Amino acid sequence: MDTLLAVVISYLIGSIPVGVLVARTKGINIMERGSGNIGTTNVWRNLGPGYGLFVLVLDMVKGVAAVLVGRYFGGVETELLAALSAVCGHSWSVFLRFKGGKIVATGAGIILTISPSVTLVALVVLLTTLGISRYVSLSSMMAAITIPIAMIVFGMDRLYIIFGIILAIFVIYKHRSNIHKILSGTEYKVGKGRRM
Repeated sequence: MDTLLAVVISYLIGSIPVGVLVARTKGINIMERGSGNIGTTNVWRNLGPGYGLFVLVLDMVKGVAAVLVGRYFGGVETELLAALSAVCGHSWSVFLRFKGGKIVATGAGIILTISPSVTLVALVVLLTTLGISRYVSLSSMMAAITIPIAMIVFGMDRLYIIFGIILAIFVIYKHRSNIHKILSGTEYKVGKGRRM
């Protein structure tokens, strides 16, 4: 029962559409602007860096909160189920008719709470890839792939590694449209206008 409660609470936390709520304060429906995504990058492009960073932090807090809820109610299994529920909530929010974001920020909050060392490695990979490619989407995917690899290198528990693999798969799946755009040369690059 405690595990179920942790899962439900974490899903609802993850479902809070921070980007939508923040954009609404400016009279903007972020789901109808730019890429239509509710996350940091689209908010940044349409409302500015201040709003984008604010959304980033709050979406990360959702991931942190989910892990802490899981730890409160149980052990590692409950912690990771709660974390996964938050990811699902962010990606398929009950408040947005089961639409949502691409889970990168919420996932980052989860991994930061589980292992700051793994987070640091993933951040280095993200920034390096971004500096070379200027694709936020590619950088996010590369960072996600790095997570389970870093967990293995650091000798973390098998359950965490499995979670890291699932998270990486989720991130890649949510970025499948970006993959097509990268291959076709139409994906947005940081510092450059969108190619038409």
